[in-house]
Amino acid sequence: MAKKTKDQRVQVILECTEHKNSGKPGTSRYVTKKNKKNTPERLELKKYNPILKKYTIHKEIK
Repeated sequence: MAKKTKDQRVQVILECTEHKNSGKPGTSRYVTKKNKKNTPERLELKKYNPILKKYTIHKEIK
């Protein structure tokens, strides 16, 4: 029988990189999961920022 380990998939928070530099109040954050065995480095995804009303790069934060 295959061994099931739940600690391979971890919850991560993605935060917009352009929003901090824009000076507008608030933050654009997304919560997702990743497999830390397959992707040990930090995630970078293009997600929609509703405050800036465009797609921007969101990076994983601690």
